[in-house]
Amino acid sequence: MITKETIEKVLDAARIEEVVGDFVDLKKRGTSLIGNCPFHNEKTPSFHVSVAKGIYKCFGCGAGGDSLKFVMELEKYSYPEAIRYLADKYSIPIEEVQRSPAQLAAQDKRESLYVLSSWAGKYFKDQLWTTENGQAIGLSYFKERGYREDIIKKFDLGYSPEQWTALSDAAIGYGFHKDYLKEIGLSIERDDGSVYDRFRGRVIFPIHNLTGRIIGFGGRTLKTEKSVPKYVNSPESDIYHKSDVLYGLNFAKKSIMDHDCCYLVEGYADVLSMHQAGVENVVSSSGTSLTTGQIRLISRFTKNVVILYDGDAAGIKASLRGTDMLLEEGLNVKVLLFPDGNDPDSYVQTYGATAFKEYIARHQEDFIFYKTNILLKDTGGDPIKRAEVIREVVQSISLIPDEIKVSVFIQQCSQLLDIEERVLLTELNKMRLQKGKAQEKKDLPSGSKARYPASPPTDMPPADFFLNDEERTQIGLPTLSEAPRVITPEIMQEREIVRILLNYGAELATWEGDGDIPVAPLLLSALDDITFEDKASAYIVDVFRKKAEEYEIPDTRFFFSHEDKDVQDLAITCVSTPYELSPNWNDDKRKIYVSQEREHLKELTIQAVYRIKKRKIEREMIKIREELKVSSAEDMEILLAKYQKLKEAEKLLGTFLGNTVVK
Repeated sequence: MITKETIEKVLDAARIEEVVGDFVDLKKRGTSLIGNCPFHNEKTPSFHVSVAKGIYKCFGCGAGGDSLKFVMELEKYSYPEAIRYLADKYSIPIEEVQRSPAQLAAQDKRESLYVLSSWAGKYFKDQLWTTENGQAIGLSYFKERGYREDIIKKFDLGYSPEQWTALSDAAIGYGFHKDYLKEIGLSIERDDGSVYDRFRGRVIFPIHNLTGRIIGFGGRTLKTEKSVPKYVNSPESDIYHKSDVLYGLNFAKKSIMDHDCCYLVEGYADVLSMHQAGVENVVSSSGTSLTTGQIRLISRFTKNVVILYDGDAAGIKASLRGTDMLLEEGLNVKVLLFPDGNDPDSYVQTYGATAFKEYIARHQEDFIFYKTNILLKDTGGDPIKRAEVIREVVQSISLIPDEIKVSVFIQQCSQLLDIEERVLLTELNKMRLQKGKAQEKKDLPSGSKARYPASPPTDMPPADFFLNDEERTQIGLPTLSEAPRVITPEIMQEREIVRILLNYGAELATWEGDGDIPVAPLLLSALDDITFEDKASAYIVDVFRKKAEEYEIPDTRFFFSHEDKDVQDLAITCVSTPYELSPNWNDDKRKIYVSQEREHLKELTIQAVYRIKKRKIEREMIKIREELKVSSAEDMEILLAKYQKLKEAEKLLGTFLGNTVVK
């Protein structure tokens, strides 16, 4: 267990802008920082980071939290894993009870897989640097490829011994379970139940996630037999999904943001060579086809991508396949091909770092024009092939979401292809129309021909809204206590009370007495007769009440990091806003003063109390009306008198609130 003192030190040290800034390209806007949300795909930034409050909030998908939750949600870390990550980032020593290898293996499965991967990475590295075979075979290979020792150590490169069960035996002897070795692909099981090493006799390239933890491995054989695969990679596991991983991104992300550009290469060796040449804003798809998940990873840090591929036909085709996906995600794409069959690795090794940097600076070409020129060379004057080239180019342009870019490309491609802009625009609109119809057909329910919503309007209650628990159980629906809660007007009013407490609870109620009473206890004293229905609101109000008894106001950070997700989400939502008053309103030139909510705390607090009390009275009146239907003559007189008093109170509160009754 990590000690409470260590957790507090980590949470105090973690700065939200630094933690989020490692993963998202943030730009200043007023007092907030904004960027594209890493939790959902978006073109227009709706992800806000409040440095003063230490929280983030996306007003697109609703994600929100503090530094700890950000790491947990983005990297799918457990609570201890996220604490360890932040502690490592801020060089805070972790204080905890030491665990044996057997206890490590008995931890939560996902965390155990991370621990095992980390151990395997260290094992491969130790084999490379400290064993005779590792130095003679593995280290010699890397140095023959021209890699310096600092690069070899930076990327945690290693070596796996030739023996069939060297790693498996060492891992099991250390206390790791055989099933976990199979899970992350370090070992392969035989028919008799025994295991052997997947990466035996290979040099090892560890694959890291964004936070730098090892999640998989790539192994290159040093044998020349054609029957032996050149590369073997880790299989998919709970911690490694190759479609969402880019090799080298953990080392490249800062450089990518600094240069506002990402170089995309094909293999591990290309990344290493470019880092050695001083070009660090480079990542690799590790020999796999580029995926949407990988593209969205890049788009967190930059919108500019340069694809570096071999100068052969395969490299050209690869660049054409992957780039349309980049365009569709709104990225600006350039392509660079190396001459004479070189790739980035071989070019650096042959011509040196200086020549390499000069070459990539001079020979980048916009993808649309590159594709147009490349395809035109293959037409050989054939009009049919030329027409197909035009359609392919227009197809790529149609994927670009930015209409200004589309207009520029259409104009310039019209000159390159020697065809009227009008014709290209007609073809482009036809393609977009076909795509729209295909998407519309896909979105309609199966067998449907008419255009109608796939679900009822959002302001209508669901069909099961009026069923009781017994009826819901009979048809397999969750009970009302288990079902998602409907946000009623009462709950909205309760959450408004919570919003005032979180934002202004510590402010002084200057309108009350001598003005030294905070808003929180004053507000809560007026709500002694109110029972809160919303569980998250009730919890936060209860914490404020208990603190008020001790003459304290709770720190809002307590709710931001709360273990209950509903409490955490409510607190973040209550203190977050996508809007901010421009400083231009109150400058000396315009002299237009805009009052702030804080200046009207009296009206805000009183109205919140009156509204929630008025709602309570209305509900009591409804209850009495129902009782009147079945009451005796004697009870009816008492109920009517009670109803009349409630009606007068409701009218009085309505007058205070400025309500107008229309008859």
